[in-house]
Amino acid sequence: MTAAFAHPVTLGIVVAVAAVLALAAAAIGALSLLGRGTPELRRELWLRLFSWCWLLPLMIAPVLAGRIPTIAAVSILSLLCWREFARATGAFRERLLSAVLVLGILLQNFAALDNWYGLFVALPSLSACVIMVATIPQDRPAGYIQRTALALAGFMLFGFGLAHLGFMANAPDYRPIVLMLLLTVALSDVAAFTFGKLIGGAKLIPVTSPGKTRSGALGALLTTMAVVALLSSVTFAGTGLDRVHWLVLLGLLVGLAAQAGDLVLSSIKRDLGIKDIGAALPGHGGVLDRFNSLLLVAPAAFHFIQYFVGFGIGQPARLITG
Repeated sequence: MTAAFAHPVTLGIVVAVAAVLALAAAAIGALSLLGRGTPELRRELWLRLFSWCWLLPLMIAPVLAGRIPTIAAVSILSLLCWREFARATGAFRERLLSAVLVLGILLQNFAALDNWYGLFVALPSLSACVIMVATIPQDRPAGYIQRTALALAGFMLFGFGLAHLGFMANAPDYRPIVLMLLLTVALSDVAAFTFGKLIGGAKLIPVTSPGKTRSGALGALLTTMAVVALLSSVTFAGTGLDRVHWLVLLGLLVGLAAQAGDLVLSSIKRDLGIKDIGAALPGHGGVLDRFNSLLLVAPAAFHFIQYFVGFGIGQPARLITG
């Protein structure tokens, strides 16, 4: 356990999360006692807080526990996201393609567990080839484009995209990096909600996401950018990334990717005519509703940081297959 908190950023993030939850409970409690806001708003705030109280420890614990638990948690998250996506889009009816997707997700995370970067980056194109031909022997050309496109999108988002988060665990000091990304995507959502409610104003993309405002989007972007730059300045001190312009650019990248991932899912939901992709998390919707920002943040942050620092470089590769 001591090793888990060896890096000051790791300890700082865990302490900050506990403090923010306590302050949020106090603030919402005060709103309730004073009768401020509508009953619907107060109820939504309490639901969100209760969900965060068990969701955040569930997110943080595997990262603190070690490399293998982190990759295992990412694998489970990927499978849960695909399950919700498949049920919402009807892709679950394609049992063969679903089996291919599950196998692809497991293989992608196995490559991360093995610290086999060559296989990790090769699997998306190989998996796409398998997906494209998987249902051809069934001699069902009707619906081929739709089922294949859904499977390809599912694998790229939930198999390949999220797996980058697990591959980060191959770095010796992965904990502050992974926790920073988990924290900031959650913070982006909270900041967008808070600034949107406090300031209001014009809608960002009213048809795609009726609840999002321009003020909320800008507030979330600036907040995320500042937090990422600040935490990264300590996490990557002494590395090639430790320059103000690169730190700010990383923060900007994470902030934009977080909101883009959220809007991608909003586009999917509007196309399907549903409000939430699931109902597993009270106040948030489904698992995918909560973690949609990570779909784009994980690969974007991974490759940006990889360019300057690298993940798993200098560590034993092909731990299982070698």
